[in-house]
Amino acid sequence: MYLMGIADEAGVAVESQIRATKTLGWKYLEARNIQAPGFPPGNLHDIPDAAFEGVVQALENAGVGVYCFGSAIANWAKKIDQPFEPTLAEVRRAIPRMQRLGSRFIRIMSFAIREAADQMEEERFRRLREITAMFLDAGLQPVHENCMNYGGMGWPFTLKLLEAVPGLKLVFDTGNPVFNHDRSKPMPYPKQDPWEFYHHVREHIVHVHVKDLYWSEDQKEVYTYPGEGKAEVRRILTDLVGRGYEGGISIEPHLAVVFHDASIKASAENQFNSYVEYGRRLVKMLDDIQAGFLGPKV
Repeated sequence: MYLMGIADEAGVAVESQIRATKTLGWKYLEARNIQAPGFPPGNLHDIPDAAFEGVVQALENAGVGVYCFGSAIANWAKKIDQPFEPTLAEVRRAIPRMQRLGSRFIRIMSFAIREAADQMEEERFRRLREITAMFLDAGLQPVHENCMNYGGMGWPFTLKLLEAVPGLKLVFDTGNPVFNHDRSKPMPYPKQDPWEFYHHVREHIVHVHVKDLYWSEDQKEVYTYPGEGKAEVRRILTDLVGRGYEGGISIEPHLAVVFHDASIKASAENQFNSYVEYGRRLVKMLDDIQAGFLGPKV
């Protein structure tokens, strides 16, 4: 397995992301938002060429690789009834940058959920087929995340998407089902069951995001260290290890910051420390799981 984290949760500066990765003894990070010295932060496919080169040099000098790229392509902020060209432009910018970094995987989504009954499925599938084909033709693997998007409305929607988009694989986020409604069930939609979602899609998973939380009585997301929430993290990781999973596992703590909620702030020190502690707890959990399969030492 390859351990890493969505490193902007340790700090947006590339130096902070490298320091957190090396503190944990990891060789890879998952890039999303990043800041090169002298430039404003931005998603890896949006920052200027000079800023990108600064990021590349810093990573190369540190001996840290980018295993996966957490792009904003077709994410929850993009609507399916808006023009497609801006999305294609993101794809065209992402491809050479991934190739420059030697990254194989890129996280994409399936556009925002519509409040209307018609989710415009055929248009989503058409766009995702084109996006997927562009990456596959470049030797890169797109992976869909079960977030606040069409494929994240429930496991049947993910499976329908995979059937309609040949070559697309999955990054499974353990925590997203906890706060997402299961739209495959009758109204009023219940929250999703993380284990149920995982169990139905596990054959298609090539990358994992570890996030844990519970849904509070006052209807809020409360993020926790792995194994302390309702995301079935230990159960899912135990199943992955037992099935011989050899892909990436990436932490996305959300303890100090939440990527899609700018109102949540934390000091740089607290952000960094909580990220590192999260990573250490994940390693301990995986060590315990693997020891359980190996049995007691003789």
